Amino acid sequence: MSEKVFISEADEYLFGQGTHYDIYKKLGAHISEEKGKKGMFFAVWAPHAEKVNVIGSFNGWDEDIHEMKRLKNSGIYTLFIPGVGIGELYKYLIRTPDGTKLYKADPFANYAELRPGNASRTTDLNGFKWSDTKWYENTKDGDYQKKPMAIYECHIGSWMKHPDGTEDGFYSYREFADRIVDYLNEMKYTHIELMGIAEHPFDGSWGYQVTSYYAPTARYGEPKDFMYLINKLHKNNIGVILDWVPAHFATDDFALSRYDGECLFEHPDPRKGEHPDWGTKIFNLEKNEVRNFLIANALFWIKEFHVDGLRVDAVASMLYLDYGKKDGQWVPNKYGENKNLEAIEFFKHLNSVIRGTYPNVITIAEESTAWPKVTAKAEDEGLGFSLKWNMGWMHDFCEYMKLDPYFRKGAHNMMTFAMSYNNAEKYILPLSHDEVVHLKCSMVEKMPGYKVDKYANLRAGYTFMFTHSGKKLLFMGQEFGQEREWSEKRELDWFLLQNDLNRGMKDYVKELLEIYRKYPALYEIDDDWAGFEWINADDSDRSIYSYMRKSADGKDNILVVINFTPIERSDFRVGVPVAGTYKHILDSADKKFAGIGSNIPDSIVAEKGLCDYKDYSISFPLPPYGAEMFVIPSKKDTKASEKKISDKAAGKKTVTKKTTEKK
Repeated sequence: MSEKVFISEADEYLFGQGTHYDIYKKLGAHISEEKGKKGMFFAVWAPHAEKVNVIGSFNGWDEDIHEMKRLKNSGIYTLFIPGVGIGELYKYLIRTPDGTKLYKADPFANYAELRPGNASRTTDLNGFKWSDTKWYENTKDGDYQKKPMAIYECHIGSWMKHPDGTEDGFYSYREFADRIVDYLNEMKYTHIELMGIAEHPFDGSWGYQVTSYYAPTARYGEPKDFMYLINKLHKNNIGVILDWVPAHFATDDFALSRYDGECLFEHPDPRKGEHPDWGTKIFNLEKNEVRNFLIANALFWIKEFHVDGLRVDAVASMLYLDYGKKDGQWVPNKYGENKNLEAIEFFKHLNSVIRGTYPNVITIAEESTAWPKVTAKAEDEGLGFSLKWNMGWMHDFCEYMKLDPYFRKGAHNMMTFAMSYNNAEKYILPLSHDEVVHLKCSMVEKMPGYKVDKYANLRAGYTFMFTHSGKKLLFMGQEFGQEREWSEKRELDWFLLQNDLNRGMKDYVKELLEIYRKYPALYEIDDDWAGFEWINADDSDRSIYSYMRKSADGKDNILVVINFTPIERSDFRVGVPVAGTYKHILDSADKKFAGIGSNIPDSIVAEKGLCDYKDYSISFPLPPYGAEMFVIPSKKDTKASEKKISDKAAGKKTVTKKTTEKK
């Protein structure tokens, strides 16, 4: 049964203080009941308006019938209209004191008209039957840092097109759910990060110029269809991260820009309220109500749609007042600095509220500078994010991988540098959509050499990524060697999987993901030197890197050796920490991955003798662009092997007991 929706003086007060975290349940359009009549309760914040009317498909868009009442304390206008159900289009007609008429979509609408239309649409978020309890039980400890995290960044509209021949070819949220779940389970990703979910008018913005922050885009269906997608992902043990864009918003006349005739959501000073490079508006974080709009929006996606994390876009643009601006285009803070003090407090507030209310939910900062303590707690003078994209690692990695192998020896430190600051933050290593657009080339086309070399290079590069400290993110298509740059207008080039190299790449990434999830050494200690140790970080002449990843209990540590040149090292030897038998678990040159093949045995016994400052070593033929992984023997195996080596050195014979097997 419908309940009456109304806005109390307490609601007004909390909104004015910036702490009404459920304000989205009051503002917007909500099914309600008054005096025994069912209908729709409308509420909008428009303090500078002279008069506001609700117009829509239910009243023939009549501009005079449904005038709203202004609440005295907040500038909020409300109206209950009986008989209005779900699925109706509507807008607010805002009249300014000078008589101007503004036709505005609802900032708190939960559903929007499909572009090119831009009205809001009534809906009801209640009633969806969630069945993801088991997912929450399995993730309730919230210790994400000690768990594997391999994220598949995905744009729904261009992942795969519908074969029905429609103009857009979009799969619905429900259709997409059925296909993406199978694929992610096959590949062994742990999470999906969805781009462009909040409603936006222009496909080419990829969802980063938002017009309706509280509405999943209508391109792929209704809000409950989006709930279905998340529910199904959870039932298949896949976490969901949404891109979230509090840095700026679209300037479209029907949306937030100059909402009530004044700069309501944006800062009135264009030096603080506009991004000259992006042509967008900047939220005025000096206003309690604007901060409340954004923080409540973050909680809305978490609470109403069960998302597991928010990747916060363009954090650097919020932290620096002069970001992307020239002299005269920005205003220093009260200390004469370029730090945005309001943005700093906003992030602390945002992350504290999310962490305090939903401790299992992660927030991820796309922050491209060396701003300190992004992932430190707010009480420790940090911003409070769970994780940060390591843009420095991404840049160095891509620049190194683009080099002709001959010149890599002069850039050897580009691949070792990230470990020198790795413990400064909790990092994600991102190879995102931004790296495969705007003439940057796809990942495989960045690689030097002939076609077969490009794929061999990329297999080696991905091995470095998946064995380096930090959580992982790959943009869709990179896992099978998409050769064209990404475009939101077309689906990924799935036809490439007819080719051996692309099938091999997909199989290789799948193998990497399986190994990554199987061995805690590769994810358990990601932000401390206790989880990583260079064996030889200085082999620049041969462009070879060797290192270990270590688990908390010391079991099944992993040895990694990567050759970033096309030269085979037939007598390669690497120092190892202990005696014993080293199990070979991955070979990037394996023919099953469309490699050239190699002669590395399945297991190698360590030999006594100083190498790379280690007391033992193993030797094997290292292939061109070879990336090799070994499981380091346990202490039990090590002691047995040390005894054999000692006995051999003393001239003792090793006696092997025979056993009789019963038939």
